[in-house]
Amino acid sequence: MTTGKSINKTENAHLLILASASPRRLDLLAQIGITPSQVAPADIDETPHKNELPRDLALRLATQKACAIQEKYKDAYILAADTVVACGRRILPKAETEEQAKDCLARLSGRTHHVYGGICLLTPDGKTRTRLCDTTVKFKRLTTEEIETYIKNGEWEGKAGGYAIQGYAAAYISFLQGSYSNVVGLSLYDTMQLMQGNGFFK
Repeated sequence: MTTGKSINKTENAHLLILASASPRRLDLLAQIGITPSQVAPADIDETPHKNELPRDLALRLATQKACAIQEKYKDAYILAADTVVACGRRILPKAETEEQAKDCLARLSGRTHHVYGGICLLTPDGKTRTRLCDTTVKFKRLTTEEIETYIKNGEWEGKAGGYAIQGYAAAYISFLQGSYSNVVGLSLYDTMQLMQGNGFFK
């Protein structure tokens, strides 16, 4: 997808800018009938601050993404989100290498972890509204062969925690409590509540 590419406008009087290049978030929004007017990914430093809690990181990054493009789209609603996977206080990376992905899966194996989804909505009248979604996920104990199989299929690339729940990794998940769409990339319930509560559909 091209940065800043215009796509079909939501059937609504308001402009909606999605500050994310994630095709998963676009697909999720389409599930609830929302098509952003434009996609404008924000380029920010996503490095966690020292001793920053995973839930705080998710909210901070979502807010920074939205604010980074606010000047350019003052008359629009701006929606941004970020997903952070954590084992306890340990923040797992968005896996970029096979070794990172293997390390993530080894840490998740047989354990419960949290997926924090930060959502930020900026309104045309200058309001900043945020939500945090917390989903609990548990992986079965993974064998070396299962980890190797998952690494080979490539679904881990660029994914927080080294896995994509909407793919093959679903076969490894024994328990989930909370929003499934949050683990995919955007809590649809929280997003809809934010948008309804801040006049987007009026």
